[in-house]
Amino acid sequence: MAEQLFFQSTDKLSRYAELRPQLEALIGSETDAVANMANFCAALKAAFGWFWIGFYVVKEEQLVLGPFQGPIACTRIQYGKGVCGTAWAEQKSQLVADVEAFPGHIACSALSKSELVVPVFKDQKVWGVLDIDSTTLADFDQTDQVEIEKLMTWFAGHL
Repeated sequence: MAEQLFFQSTDKLSRYAELRPQLEALIGSETDAVANMANFCAALKAAFGWFWIGFYVVKEEQLVLGPFQGPIACTRIQYGKGVCGTAWAEQKSQLVADVEAFPGHIACSALSKSELVVPVFKDQKVWGVLDIDSTTLADFDQTDQVEIEKLMTWFAGHL
């Protein structure tokens, strides 16, 4: 198991390339989903420093807060509500440059300005979502979406 993560690159794509093998070493053969989600969030926070990174897991037809890094968060999100609930309902990532412009945005923190939510699939249905928030408008782009989607495809095998 890795005890510390190391990053040398300053450009985003290279940083993702450095992150992947470190995540593989960190999570390795661990089979506990909560432990893996917690370390995954901590690794993303270390790599990119985003404001909030966390998982919401589908339970009893709601998204329920799972492991995260950042300030306190909304505990439950309804299907189709907000950015996370929309990602769940549409079964696709939501890249939001300005959360204030997103219809029905749920403001867990007034500091959040942009958001990327990527669904996590298990057994061909949405198991949960990874929610990433930034305090900067338009902080996420297509590179982030594609790279996080790749990571979520890999990560689903560790749930």
